[in-house]
Amino acid sequence: QVQLVESGGGLVQAGGSLRLSCAASERSFNSYDMAWFRQAPGKERDFVALITWRGDTTYPDSLKGRFTISRDNAKNAVFLQMSSLKPEDTATYYCAGRRFGLGSRLPLEYDTWGQGTQVTVSS
Repeated sequence: QVQLVESGGGLVQAGGSLRLSCAASERSFNSYDMAWFRQAPGKERDFVALITWRGDTTYPDSLKGRFTISRDNAKNAVFLQMSSLKPEDTATYYCAGRRFGLGSRLPLEYDTWGQGTQVTVSS
């Protein structure tokens, strides 16, 4: 089963940008749907972005235009470019994967998770 390791989190001022990375250990990475979720303290884990194993992308309407997901199958990596960050984007961001996934936005549909990376946006 693939192992996922996120990086790239940190502290940024409102209006700034960050790029998160998720490195996968599995050579069959190109057959995985990959998604980003985030969770703020005391809140549920929310869907942020998805890129399917076919390369299709999906975002919640609230994040369209600010967040961009991409993948590099040659490097076994998925990325989340975040721009125009707001304090409400503060959360722990998790990378998740499912082999031959069905393009789901639901956390329970993913069977592989990274440890998370903290993103803090100051006002």
